[in-house]
Amino acid sequence: MTTYKQTFARLNRSALIPFFVIGDPDYNTSLDLVKTAIDAGADVLELGIPFSDPIADGPTIQAADIRALAAGMTTHKALKFIAQVAAYSPIPIGLLVYYNLVYQYGPQKFFTDFKAAGGSSVLVADLSIDDEAEISPLAKAAGLETVFMVTPNTAQERAAKIAQHTTGFIYTVSTLGVTGERATLSDMVKPLITRLKAQTEVPICVGFGISTPQQAKEVAAAGADGVIIGSRIVKIIEQNPKKPKKMKKELTNFIKNVKSALE
Repeated sequence: MTTYKQTFARLNRSALIPFFVIGDPDYNTSLDLVKTAIDAGADVLELGIPFSDPIADGPTIQAADIRALAAGMTTHKALKFIAQVAAYSPIPIGLLVYYNLVYQYGPQKFFTDFKAAGGSSVLVADLSIDDEAEISPLAKAAGLETVFMVTPNTAQERAAKIAQHTTGFIYTVSTLGVTGERATLSDMVKPLITRLKAQTEVPICVGFGISTPQQAKEVAAAGADGVIIGSRIVKIIEQNPKKPKKMKKELTNFIKNVKSALE
């Protein structure tokens, strides 16, 4: 399995990191779409296990969670899904999950099983850095990298603490609020990246509100090591119900266009 450091080191540009809700709109279609993204040029994957109360997410990803849960997705099935993705490609796989799912599964077993499935890192979206001891030792013991979030209003001292406990990459939130497409890129992005780069050598990947190739290019130009795009990709699924071929075509075109903008 390729590590983040290896992936970022071999690229002469920002990494393209698409996000998918596992099992949206159903298991087989979701797996096919993730493979399509890999074939189209994704450098890293960020996958989310669907949850009933995703407090960091806006309406688009909330709707994806509902579709995936209605189709029968569970944590155990999600780990099976990840194993199939890992068998298809050695691409790094980051997981975004909410703590209740980890707790219900059993934290130690969760991290061990995720690593065995082929995972690279875990971001627990609703766990603050103050509670990192709940997961960091277990993740590291399992051989996983840790990812934590920094937002535009994170104090400098707190950002330093986050960097200290992050071994994978810092998930840098581009704007205040939840996930979702934005018409324009937040003017908070560049100053935040600049500040973090001055504090740490941990890779910086930016997400939330990036929905066009031009916005991805701007984030890359600001110094991001990776660009995470979720809601725009999930929207392709939402807008093409029961049309998997159209989903794949639009997804392929979008991934290639973003990657071209990053090169």
